[in-house]
Amino acid sequence: MAKNNIKIGISVGDINGIGLEVVLKSLYHSSICDMCTPVIYGSSRVVDFHKKLTSVSDIQYKSIQHKEKIHIGRINVVNCWKEDLEIKLGEVCHMGGLYSQMSLDYAVTDLKNGVVDALVTAPIHKKAMNMSGFEFPGHTEYLTEEFGGGESLMLMVNEGLRIGLVTNHLPLGDVKTAITKKRIIEKMEIMNKTLRMDFGIEKPNIAVLGLNPHAGDDGVLGKEEIDIIRPAVLECKKKGIMAFGPFPADGFFGSSKFRKFDGILAMYHDQGLVPFKALSFGNGVNFTGGLKYVRTSPDHGTGMDIAGKDMANPGSFRQALFLAIDVARSRKDYIEMTSNPIVRKRKGSEDKGALADKF
Repeated sequence: MAKNNIKIGISVGDINGIGLEVVLKSLYHSSICDMCTPVIYGSSRVVDFHKKLTSVSDIQYKSIQHKEKIHIGRINVVNCWKEDLEIKLGEVCHMGGLYSQMSLDYAVTDLKNGVVDALVTAPIHKKAMNMSGFEFPGHTEYLTEEFGGGESLMLMVNEGLRIGLVTNHLPLGDVKTAITKKRIIEKMEIMNKTLRMDFGIEKPNIAVLGLNPHAGDDGVLGKEEIDIIRPAVLECKKKGIMAFGPFPADGFFGSSKFRKFDGILAMYHDQGLVPFKALSFGNGVNFTGGLKYVRTSPDHGTGMDIAGKDMANPGSFRQALFLAIDVARSRKDYIEMTSNPIVRKRKGSEDKGALADKF
């Protein structure tokens, strides 16, 4: 399969934010369409509005209607709506959420039907989505349900740093009751399979963080590590997963111990996201593990304060695009390899970072 035959669906996110700015800046490089065929789900009028405000205003694309044939090796814009919109840059409103959801729904439908091979989602604004009737805390929960339910894994990625979460967008007060042995094991199993299938790591070693300060200090500062987390780690070991911990989160990152592991499982959102963004902001990617389909997104939000000012850094979105391409290829190779025992190595896979090296 030619590289640019990998079709990457792109949802536009909140049209009042920086989503389309980082999308267009990421796709501007001439080599992109040698690597994949980008398919933006939105409206050519909205795309034109945003591109005129950027330094890449001369970017070219093919405007098509939904279900029309995609132009391989070109940037495609699928028109998901026909009406003219009053774009209100930097404003959080019902309209921003409504058209974010419309773009996402079209992209997900085409992903399910095999029209595109992977999905990269531009940032949505949770309040705007809520105002428009969106019933999920974020992309991860919505996509998990759309693709069959069950468990998924929010996995933050930047080169060799991969941090997954046991709980996602959950108020801190609800985290303690959500941390169960069963849930930790489920997340660990997803991480292990994801690292093998999507990242090509044959025997990944995974670190598990504690919930309490100092991982509970032998029960002095909390017993979750003794009663829940450590038993989950031991059971995963029995299943053949190379799991270690629980580790105190502060010392684990402060001492650079994190560099010794292929994956890290954090108990809650900020425990994983704070160190990740401190180490990777601007180049990090949000990858959803455990799904039937490939989905990535940048590690930042809608940037309402800089919307329309041509200030947004496309680095994270570009890395999300590269990762989607890499994983789409890796997954095809993995399926071929596991279904045919004669195949002993991946075909056509590029070394880690090879796509980024072209820029």
